[in-house]
Amino acid sequence: MRRAVCPGSFDPITNGHLDIIARASKLYDVVYVAVMINKSKQGLFTVDERMDLIREVTSEYENVVVESHHGLLVDFCKQRDIPAIVKGLRAVSDFDYELQMAQMNNGLSGVETLFVPTNPTYSFLSSSLVKEVAAWGGDVSHLLPPAVHEALVRRLAEK
Repeated sequence: MRRAVCPGSFDPITNGHLDIIARASKLYDVVYVAVMINKSKQGLFTVDERMDLIREVTSEYENVVVESHHGLLVDFCKQRDIPAIVKGLRAVSDFDYELQMAQMNNGLSGVETLFVPTNPTYSFLSSSLVKEVAAWGGDVSHLLPPAVHEALVRRLAEK
């Protein structure tokens, strides 16, 4: 079984994230989507809400498993015998940080990182940017799966 993980905070999952997950699902037998928990950050959505949204928008991919993890990503990989991390790269600025992380992860555990160039349509896209634009009333519906857009609009209306 070829296994890989696509990690992130996914607060919320965007079409850019979904593109990377979909592409990874064609290359691996099982793709874990690891919602990484950072207790020092307050997300717009709870971890459980993020996981539910990810499960909903990835339901067409039978080989995608959604889980959460608090701690080092390499520990998540070791616990599940996952040899590869799949990361999307939007720009050269992403590469500097991601290369350091890839080298650290490999040095700690031997886990390899595969970089996938982001679809140019999503090269500027981040969850933070989507939340900021939406909070100011901007239309981000084309940047998110419909269910995620609906959840984002509802959550922002509550605030």
